[in-house]
Formats: sequence, structure tokens, C-alpha cells
Amino acid sequence: MVSPGDRKSHLETPSLCLDLSLFEANISHVAAITHAAGKSWRPHTACHKSPDIANLQIRNGAIGITCAKISEAEVFASAGIHEILLAHPPVGDARIRRIANLCRHVNLIVACDHYVQAAPLSAECVRQGVNCRALVDINIGMDRTGVRPGRDARELARAIDQLPGLTLAGIMGYEGHVLQIKHAEEKRRQTDAALGILTQTRDIFLKNGLCCDIVSATGTGSLENSLRCDGLTEVQAGGAIFGDPLHTATPDITHLKPALTVLTTVVSRPAFDRAVLDAGRTAVSNERHPPVVKDWSDASLGPQSAEHLVLDLGPSSRELRIGDRVELIVGDSGFTTMLHDEYLCFRNDRLETIWPVLARGKLQ
Repeated sequence: MVSPGDRKSHLETPSLCLDLSLFEANISHVAAITHAAGKSWRPHTACHKSPDIANLQIRNGAIGITCAKISEAEVFASAGIHEILLAHPPVGDARIRRIANLCRHVNLIVACDHYVQAAPLSAECVRQGVNCRALVDINIGMDRTGVRPGRDARELARAIDQLPGLTLAGIMGYEGHVLQIKHAEEKRRQTDAALGILTQTRDIFLKNGLCCDIVSATGTGSLENSLRCDGLTEVQAGGAIFGDPLHTATPDITHLKPALTVLTTVVSRPAFDRAVLDAGRTAVSNERHPPVVKDWSDASLGPQSAEHLVLDLGPSSRELRIGDRVELIVGDSGFTTMLHDEYLCFRNDRLETIWPVLARGKLQ
């Protein structure tokens, strides 16, 4: 059991630790550059799943949040957050009932890419006597969800605009296919091309008398490039707050520092050039981007199993002994935070507060 004031060295491991000074600097940086570009910040919660963090983002200028699932949105609404974009198709009777019910309490926006999603939502909103704002989800190159730009997007918007219980509010897209491009010029070119589709779609909407007050997009990996897009009104970049190496290792992402770590313990030293940590796949994800060993630059990651992670040691890190603590910088927060119940938030070496991961496991 830990309490505010405890030192990091007193923790049981593995534990998810947040450096508040770095974390707050990251939030301030994203808020500042977004505001300077004349955009709004509606950060996605997938990376943190914490109402405490979401409320902190809002206090630092975010206009609301973005969620993937209605169950997540319900958690954040219960914590007093009233401006939520649900960036997931509304499909299924139960989900649609919950969406309409949530509209009683929050300013909800739902993304649709087909009429068969919008029509049942409209009917349920009418039945419950509520109104829901809707965005047309446009495929801008990710080839996941999203209606085809051009005529198909325009016709879907017209249909939504005529449905009772729904209010057309604009468009959204996701340029996820460009986020990990390593070459700066190529990344900039492809980001501009993807977001240019949204700008063109906005122009089509306006020409046809359709509302397009919101043009929403942007993952962390393309944040700085995206802020140059005149047509964009808001960005959803969420992972920037943790400064994940997944993002900072690519061009276009600057001034972010890694703030999220998993504290581990050396539990075995089976060979002079090998150590074993108590940080398996149940504690820290190796997917998309591996964790980074903090303070031991010559230690590299070896095999990882459910409960253990092997380190291959260089001349300096061979000093590690059983019982020593090793911090792992989380490579991609979205795949690690969902493994933990809480953030242990530190100012220097002292625990300042604990934030529960309340939206963890909310899958429906």
C-alpha cells in the first residue's frame, strides 16, 4: 500500500509511474502550439483512460475529449466531462440506446460513415426526446472506417441533415497511415494530402449548404504537420501528453519528453551479461514500440514472456544486481496503461497523488 509522500524506491513492482513535471510540460506544450495555430484540442483518451488526466487537459485548454467506446464515454461523463466526441460507428441496439441516453447529460458528438448507422440513432434520439450532434467520418487514407470523400460524403451528410434527433456538425478523419513515416518530407507530403481531403470535403459541404463547423482529425504522430492545415478546426492528438518514444522517434514531433515509466525489479541474474526483470507482457507492452531502458543505455531488451523481461547487458549495466530497480520508459502508452489499475504520480522522487485508470476494460 502506497501513500502520498512515499519514495519511488519503496514501491512494489511492477508499478506504472508518471513524472508530473514532464507530463505537465507536455500538456502545456501541446495546448500552447494548438492554441497558437488557431485550433481547438479535443484529445483522445485511448492513451490514458483516466478522468483525472482528462480533467487536467480541460483545465489546460482542451475543449473536451474523444473516446472510442460508449462505455468509456459514460465513465468520463460520470466524472463531470460534458463535451465528448465518440469516434466510433454507432452500431447495435444496446449501444444506440446508451448513446441516446448519454445525450441527456452531455454534449455528445457521434461519428457516422453510413446511413444505416445514422437512421437507428435518429429514431432512438426521437424516442428518448434528445438531440445528438453527428460528424461524417471520411476515409482520408487509413482505409479503416470512413465514407468515400466527394459525392458519397455529401449524400450521407444530406441524409443526416434531414434526420430528426440528429444535428449535422461537420466531418472527421484519421490520418493514421502517415504517423510512423520516418522521412520528414514524405511525412509532410502525405499528411498534407490526407488532411487536404478533409478541406476539400468541407468546401463541398459549405457549397451545398451543409454545416461543417467541425473539421476534426490528427494523431500525435502528425501533430505539428497537422497544425499547418488551414481547414482543420480541432486536433485529437492524445498520446503527446506522455511523450511516448513511439511518437518522438519520428520527424515532426519535438519538445516532448517521456513521462511514463514502469518501475521494475531485477529478480534474476542468470548470466554475467543477462538480467531478468519482473515486467512481462502483463505489465508493459512490447507492441508497436518496445519500452526503453532508462539510465542504462547499454542494456537492450531480450525475450519477454507473461511475467518476465530479459535484459541483455553491456559493460555498465552488468553492475545490476538482484533486487535493483530498473525503470522502463513506456514505448506506446495506449497498450500499457490498460494493463494497470492506477498511475502513481511523482514529483521528483516523492509520490504526490494516485490517479485510477477508471476506463480500463471498457470495451463495449
